[in-house]
Amino acid sequence: MIVGAIAGYLYWKFVGCHSGSCAITSNPVNSTLYGSVMGGLLFSMLKKSRAKIQDNIQEQIK
Repeated sequence: MIVGAIAGYLYWKFVGCHSGSCAITSNPVNSTLYGSVMGGLLFSMLKKSRAKIQDNIQEQIK
C-alpha cells in the first residue's frame, strides 16, 4: 500500500489534472489514497499468486 501511495502522489505531482475537474488526480490526498488502494490490491494479487506457485512446487516435490 505504501508503494501505491507514493506512486499516486507522484502521479499527482508530475501528471495531475491541470483543469481541476478530475475527481482523483486534482487533489493530492485523493490521488494518494487511490494509489494506496490500487497498490494494496495489486500486491495482494501477486502475493496470492506466489503462494499458489509455491504450493504447486511443493506438491510436485512430494
